[in-house]
Amino acid sequence: MAGREFGHREGPVLAQLHYASAPSGSEDPGPRFTAVGAEVPPGVLREAERLLGYEPPPDSPQQADAEQLKRFPTVFGFSELADGGRLLSRSVCTGTDWAGGPVSFHTHAVLLPAGTRLPDGVLPISTWESPRWAESTPPDGGPGSVDRVEPSGLLRKEALVPFAVSRAERLAAFFADLRAVAADPGAGQIVVVEHDSADVARWIALACTVLPREQAHRLTFTTYTRDPRQARQQLVGALPSSEPVADDERYRVHNCTGRQPSGPVADTWAEVCARVWRAGRPDLFHNDPEDLGLLAVSALVAGIDLRTDARAAAASWAAEQVDALPDDRLTALVAGLCGGPVPHLGSPSATLPGAAEQVALAALLARLDGRVTAAVSAPLAARVLASAVVAHGPVPVLRAGSLTARAHDDLARDLAPSLRAGIADTAEPAAGRPLALLRAADLLDVDCQDQLPELAERLARELVGASAASLPGGESPVVGCPPALLDAVHTHPGLRVALFGSLDTLASADPAAVARVLKGSGLPLSLQQSGFPHLRMCAAPAEPDDRLDRFHGLLRTAGVSPHADPTVLRTALRLTWPGAELPTGQEASLLLKELGSDSHRAAGTRELLIEAALSAHPDDRAAPALATDLLRCFTTELRPGRRTALQLLEFTGVLGTANEGEEWVARVLSLKSTAAEPIPETVVERAFDALAWRLLEGPAPANELYALARSAEPRLLAAYERAGRSDRVGERLRAEPAYVAARFCDWSAFPGTAPAWDETRTALLAKVLRPAVRALPAEAQGEVEAALDRTARGKLDAFRTWNRPGALGRLAGKLAGRGRRAEQPGA
Repeated sequence: MAGREFGHREGPVLAQLHYASAPSGSEDPGPRFTAVGAEVPPGVLREAERLLGYEPPPDSPQQADAEQLKRFPTVFGFSELADGGRLLSRSVCTGTDWAGGPVSFHTHAVLLPAGTRLPDGVLPISTWESPRWAESTPPDGGPGSVDRVEPSGLLRKEALVPFAVSRAERLAAFFADLRAVAADPGAGQIVVVEHDSADVARWIALACTVLPREQAHRLTFTTYTRDPRQARQQLVGALPSSEPVADDERYRVHNCTGRQPSGPVADTWAEVCARVWRAGRPDLFHNDPEDLGLLAVSALVAGIDLRTDARAAAASWAAEQVDALPDDRLTALVAGLCGGPVPHLGSPSATLPGAAEQVALAALLARLDGRVTAAVSAPLAARVLASAVVAHGPVPVLRAGSLTARAHDDLARDLAPSLRAGIADTAEPAAGRPLALLRAADLLDVDCQDQLPELAERLARELVGASAASLPGGESPVVGCPPALLDAVHTHPGLRVALFGSLDTLASADPAAVARVLKGSGLPLSLQQSGFPHLRMCAAPAEPDDRLDRFHGLLRTAGVSPHADPTVLRTALRLTWPGAELPTGQEASLLLKELGSDSHRAAGTRELLIEAALSAHPDDRAAPALATDLLRCFTTELRPGRRTALQLLEFTGVLGTANEGEEWVARVLSLKSTAAEPIPETVVERAFDALAWRLLEGPAPANELYALARSAEPRLLAAYERAGRSDRVGERLRAEPAYVAARFCDWSAFPGTAPAWDETRTALLAKVLRPAVRALPAEAQGEVEAALDRTARGKLDAFRTWNRPGALGRLAGKLAGRGRRAEQPGA
């Protein structure tokens, strides 16, 4: 390199350095700078001394001849300096001592100040073995200069492609580590072990082609070092005889002299770079090699087969850039994405796309469909649809014009078994994938009519189940139908009819649940002019307020007579009185009389009427008459327990009438105690209250009062005392002296018959009758005494004694034994 500066004559002046071993016979045997440019700072020289030496491999011959010297490794390095500058250097061995002493070497280096590059933007690695490198110090001791840099041709395609192919299995792992180290200085160093330092230079050249240009200019490297642990560069070359670093996690070692790596590389970008090099297309790196999507698209357009994750990246990138891509590039991209057989169950050779690729292809199809001709997009549509069907991906929504006639027929033939199997797959929610597959089957004219009833039943059950699951506190939420289902109902008459039929069947079994589904669901019942009576009733608005009017309105909505189809009667009743609601006694009586027992018997609503009677509120005066009707209409069908309960309820309605008969207390208690099953509490309470009022309201035979006292039935006595303490009894006591006399006779009768009776009657005497009598005027009290004198033998004296101030306690003791035998009736 004598005579010229190392640099372009129009570019910056680049200082040069020569560093070599001491000449033979020198007093100082150590290496030294033999020529240094004036621009080199002294500090750089001190730092450069640690970078520019040469150590031969441990297994090198001690007395190497000329041919052996050629095989010594060349140390070609690009190193970063403390001031931010770079030092590009080339060191070669020039000889060895006959006794195996220190080797002779020469290093030629170029200093690039911070912020500068080689002339014309030449990459440092491209100057490997350039003819401008000197192997000796200039004779005049000056560094010399050149007017241009002549690359060695290392980066030429014809030189690197064969090398890349020979290292095909190692490329992806190397590129993955390269990106990590280039992006993060703290990510460690890459160590490449080769038999020849020239091969390390080729690895560095491969690295610089895949990196962004700026990172390629900054990448530091050395093609050989005897001890990689002493190297400061990012990419370090070594020989098999160099010091090993395989066990040190700071180094990413790629030993190209050992076994091939096993297993795939996770880094998608690195894997794409490897395939591009193996395909001999390094020109694809010229745009933006760091952009994975762009690089993957370029590779596919070039016909390079890519892994599924790279295809997904290409499809995603193209979907975002589709408006900026020319048609010919889009066509080539679609061809690249759709290369190979379309996947279906009968094509084991077809590669199934991964989940990410399926999503990306579907997104790209959504952007392309309708923008380009079907001839261009049809292969993509066919692959997306086939992949979705076979690989359980998201099923695309395709238009009728998305496929060519041939693609349509091929897909229909190949995918029919998979489509039918997917529609029948009970592991999937029916409103999800199976419904989407039915839409695809319709597009391909695949006959699935026989599968519609089962699919419709699953859809109906899922809708009703979703409604039930969304009821945390008994509220009625609005459960909307999935949009895909609504769309299918509008566009697929067969599915619509089958779905409405299934919902109608469910409505017959659980009308309230189906009514919740239909509320705000948007299901177009109006598309079907007739049929589905239960479904129509569930969809009817909840009006008017009068329940019987609503009931009759529901029957009209059904459009079917309950005599022709008794099940509509059951549905109308359950919608009018949902949940735990029951008709009143009057409503139930009207329903029974209007529709007849046969209709209720056929509809299975008899128990509803019976429950309405037995659960009726005590104030419901129509309940006893309803019990009479039920006993008459269902004479032979009532369970013994139900019959007894209805008889007891019926009896409460005849008490106080001409049909009441005799032995009321005994009859009530007998019905209660002999029932085959527990009588509802509402009926028992009603019977006890009715009996208590009958004993208090009018003349009651003494034997009935005695039966009450003797029964000692706690609840009956409680009802009697509760009625006796009522305002209604109090008002009569204040207004009717004869009623006062009658109650005194009753409440002082049969002392000692039963402790419970004594407690009840004495409480009524003290708490009810005594305050009422004391409040009566003298004239009224005289009328009470007159009534007692006329009707109750021996009671007048007892009343006078009881009515004297302070006499109640004494009288209570006397009443416990006085006249007891004479006052007990023969009964």
